[in-house]
Amino acid sequence: MIDRQRVIGDLITPNNSKIILLVMDGIGDIPGDKGLTPLQEANTPNLDSLAQKSDLGQTIPVLPGITPGSGPGHLGIFGYDPLKYQIGRGILEALGIDVEVGEKDLVARGNFATLDDDIIVDRRAGRPSSEESAKIVEILNENIKQIEDVEVRFYPGKEHRFVVKLTGEGLHDKLEDADPQKEGKPIKYTKALDEASKKSEKIINMLIDKIKEVLKDQPKMNFALLRGFSKYPNLPQFGEVYKLKPAAVAVYPMYKGLAKLVGMEILKAGQTIEDEFNTVKETWEKYDFFYVHIKKTDSYGEDGNFDSKVKVIEEVDKNLPILLDLNPDVLVVIGDHSTPCAMKGHSFHPVPLMVYSKFTRKGLSKLYNEFECARGTLGTIYAVDVMPLALGYAGRLEKYGA
Repeated sequence: MIDRQRVIGDLITPNNSKIILLVMDGIGDIPGDKGLTPLQEANTPNLDSLAQKSDLGQTIPVLPGITPGSGPGHLGIFGYDPLKYQIGRGILEALGIDVEVGEKDLVARGNFATLDDDIIVDRRAGRPSSEESAKIVEILNENIKQIEDVEVRFYPGKEHRFVVKLTGEGLHDKLEDADPQKEGKPIKYTKALDEASKKSEKIINMLIDKIKEVLKDQPKMNFALLRGFSKYPNLPQFGEVYKLKPAAVAVYPMYKGLAKLVGMEILKAGQTIEDEFNTVKETWEKYDFFYVHIKKTDSYGEDGNFDSKVKVIEEVDKNLPILLDLNPDVLVVIGDHSTPCAMKGHSFHPVPLMVYSKFTRKGLSKLYNEFECARGTLGTIYAVDVMPLALGYAGRLEKYGA
């Protein structure tokens, strides 16, 4: 397997260029009732104007036909081969809310859920507010402190999400998710995928039963789904690999965690898209690479809420001039995966990609949407090749070979 990062790293020549990677999570979609995708339906004069000056294409996050999680989807566009670097979602969520993770720790991402007679009827428990779910986390911490010789600690996340940290000897992370992934399914317990993880399997399944008992009288958040079991991995650091000073602007913990894991500095970004873009503006002189994450395009796709996904896209477009006025040398607009509203979940569909710089073959495309991108000058590429493209457009790569 080609070590892309090593090859690219050997070719890098630092300069004063600035790169923005704007990730609209789950942006890719399929046509809805009107025969249009949310990107086609949305009023996006700024994105469409940018498309006329850009190279367009589409990306495959992992391999054709494979539906990626958010972790592999982001690792790919950061230039880390998701087939080589497999990271549990738990560590990303934990780092994103500043949970300290040590050698004896095993962490998982949790969803509060609604259970009815051992059947999962709502995987997100009605999407409670962060304040509501934090109260349930307090209840868990008061009632569950230890399972056998393993300490247990819960940490509140955003909305229905939380993190659980298990601390003890002999804990390993080769485990199936304790989440059926679909509503209408019965409780799913974890299963060890190797002999070393048998202890973890036993502890986690005991924990699941204990959570069910403690929360049984709660009206909606009466159960929890656990997934992304993970220990702390060691990854090549983004800034060292690409000789960049990178910063991350994200609202949701998991994406802060992923950026932190690869060595990006996490900036305080506020809560709105305008806040995020203004954060880039306010710190423009301090960094030469900005990863900017928009979450709600994915959230509304998972909810099957076509109209709200359209509105988020329009909100991005409305505020895009904040970034454009900074005159970045390269602006990449992309998603980490597709989340079609009709499917209410991540999918295998290619992801629309747009790359703006002064070196593009502009003029072919008129709009930014899935179908224009499918016809674009960049063609269909793997997400792991986006970072080399960005560096090339920024003039940061030397010629390869004589």
